[in-house]
Amino acid sequence: MLDRLPLLQLLSGPHFHGGYGQPGARHRHGGGHHRHGDGLVSAVARPDLRSGDGVCDRAGRQLQADRAADLPDVTTASPLPPGRLDRDPDRALVLGSRHPGRAADGGAGSAGERERVKPKGKRALVIGFGRSGRAAAAYIRAQGGMVKVVDRADTPELRTSLQNEGLEHRLGGYSETDLRDADLVIVSPGVPWDLPLLESARKQGLPVTSEIDLFFQACPSPIAGITGTNGKTTTTALTAEVLRAGGLRVMRGGNIGEPVLDRVDQLGADDWVVLELSSFQLESIEHPRLRIGTVLNVTPDHLDRHRSMERYAEIKTRAVSFMEPDDHAVLNFDDPTVRAMSLRTRGQLMSFSTAGSVADAGVTVQSGWIVIRARDDDRRIMPVDKVPLPGAHNLSNVLAAVGAGASAGVTGERMAQAVRDFKGVEHRLELIGTFRGVRWYNDSKATNPDSTYKALDAFTEPLVLIAGGRNKGLDVAPLAKAIARRATALIAIGETADELVQLARKEGLSASVLATDLADAVRRAAATATPGSVVLLSPGFTSFDMFRDYEDRGRRFKAAVMAEVGA
Repeated sequence: MLDRLPLLQLLSGPHFHGGYGQPGARHRHGGGHHRHGDGLVSAVARPDLRSGDGVCDRAGRQLQADRAADLPDVTTASPLPPGRLDRDPDRALVLGSRHPGRAADGGAGSAGERERVKPKGKRALVIGFGRSGRAAAAYIRAQGGMVKVVDRADTPELRTSLQNEGLEHRLGGYSETDLRDADLVIVSPGVPWDLPLLESARKQGLPVTSEIDLFFQACPSPIAGITGTNGKTTTTALTAEVLRAGGLRVMRGGNIGEPVLDRVDQLGADDWVVLELSSFQLESIEHPRLRIGTVLNVTPDHLDRHRSMERYAEIKTRAVSFMEPDDHAVLNFDDPTVRAMSLRTRGQLMSFSTAGSVADAGVTVQSGWIVIRARDDDRRIMPVDKVPLPGAHNLSNVLAAVGAGASAGVTGERMAQAVRDFKGVEHRLELIGTFRGVRWYNDSKATNPDSTYKALDAFTEPLVLIAGGRNKGLDVAPLAKAIARRATALIAIGETADELVQLARKEGLSASVLATDLADAVRRAAATATPGSVVLLSPGFTSFDMFRDYEDRGRRFKAAVMAEVGA
């Protein structure tokens, strides 16, 4: 199958898609809070890009900034003119044949796979009023539709928000009576796709959709989507910066915590959208065609919802199984499950591997360099030791972003600069600071054991680990064994704390203790850590037993660290 892949060739143009939390018993569907962004900062002008207004190259239009406060936009520019080759000697390499620039039908929702939902005059039932639900409600109303919101939660904050926005609502639960008078149902990511209420809606002939599905229908722009069990947020943020470094106008969003549906009117055919896609979102998109689809890894996660690894992997495969021949599948060949997806896509393959096991076209490491490998043209991108992010897993994330950038026609020089300038993402091995000779890291985004394994492997120093939270139906024993092998001490929090401590002690880590809360965990870590060591919050489980979401957990951890040792 891999022998059929064409040679890498020059790209003829750039024409190629939060935090959504799974709700706990005390939290509403979708989780989190709504962010508002500012206008984009313009890019430094490039001589090989057409001139414009300095912000977006089309007078009067600008994309809204990425909404995460700690991930500001730094550059935007218009794309290369359609149909022209980038003649830079350090030219971009992409898979496939030379082809002219696509017309305005290259967007996500333009392939005619299904009839687009037309909200005007329709009554939409929005289930869950987190970030995604808010964006969906805003979109429906802007399109001339009417909205009713239902949510399991019933808090003063939520009631006030709904009242201020003038939205009809019912809080504290929902039932089939809420389907009365509804013309369509919009589901937040935290709501199970097989919920009995949704099955009832389908039997009644009501369209059941999601914020991200509506976006795919309405989006006029090509979409680059990133999925996988771990590394999605970092790779999404880096991919957006790589594409921007290539002169493309980019809107970033999705599971990274930034809904996009309420910003779709800012997009045009020349723009790009870079989306982090969770399994919950991929499951809800009827036709998730991606112009660039990146799959990082597939390890056990969300089995409480998806029931089996086979089902979970099948959902992840949707990121590449709806592709057309001129789309690009960026796949991690170090992961057997992801590698097998190469047989499930019509898109052109851009593999990546830290171990060198790429196909005829791919991104790998060779003699200390990140290299784009082709059958007849290997190109060095940058030295591995210039990658600013710690850990082998982050090197793999960088290779994925380079593969996506190459597929979009970004030159090696510009990709290397974007990687060097990338400062990482909040809550992903985020260095808080060094205090009394001890480095403190916030890895609150580690919501499954596999992400904690990667965090443990990123350090060689003596390590005090803070871990624990709400389990998602996974076996705790392998994580306890890994902790005992690598950490010098474990401080456990949350619902899994007792089990984690008992198992770690059985594995020989006697310095395993329980903490009553996060502040207590920080106090115990400060008393345990010695100069030259690392204290790492990498929970390995979700946050919903103690916190609103992983962001809330991470920010409270940082505040506790500063209060305990930062003064």
